[in-house]
Amino acid sequence: MPADQAPPMQRVLVVAAHPDDVDFGSGGAIATWTDAGLEVSYCIATDGDAGGFDPAVPRSAIAGIRQDEQRKAAAAVGVTDVEFLGYPDGQLVVSIALRRDITRAIRRARPDRVVVPSPQRDLRNVYVSHPDHQATGEAALCAIYPDARNPYAHPELLAEGLEAHTVPEVWVTSSNDRADHYVDITDTFHRKIAALRAHTSQTAHMTNLEERMRGWSAMQAQAAGLAQGRLAEGYLVLDSR
Repeated sequence: MPADQAPPMQRVLVVAAHPDDVDFGSGGAIATWTDAGLEVSYCIATDGDAGGFDPAVPRSAIAGIRQDEQRKAAAAVGVTDVEFLGYPDGQLVVSIALRRDITRAIRRARPDRVVVPSPQRDLRNVYVSHPDHQATGEAALCAIYPDARNPYAHPELLAEGLEAHTVPEVWVTSSNDRADHYVDITDTFHRKIAALRAHTSQTAHMTNLEERMRGWSAMQAQAAGLAQGRLAEGYLVLDSR
């Protein structure tokens, strides 16, 4: 379908491994999308129960704390629909169960765009190469194609009333040497920082959080060819129709 005949963008689903992944990678872009009237939903594979730095907080409390933090962070960028799949933090693999659960999220949201983490290891960036990120990215891409569009994949979803859905567009979060599309987040950067600060258990100790994020976003903007002082987030955009 030619670009000028494509239906208007209405819904975006963001798939991530942990609470706070969304906000580190895409918080600014998401705020621009909600400002533009798009409906954005989150599907978070784990509750982040292996995270946190305060030994005084019982491990049993971490999952609930991080869910609450993610909901508050989502509100900072205009998102109210947040689903947690409940997989154990640090133990994600590309399983049929994970593919099915992400497929369920896709069929529920029926998005025009799905944002996913990269399934590839970046040897120059340990953080983005977390095994949970890679597993989530690969499972999400499998859910997008072929699972979500195939009515005979995961037949239990049809029994739940969830019809097949073809995702037209996939955005893979990307470092600036792999991105081919950038979102200018200069005007929403403060909301990205507000979202990140909502993850108190993860970011309260980061005295230079805003400085770090500004530096990373400035490098992305430079790679995009934006003017000095602008900030951006980068993606590899795939046509998945």
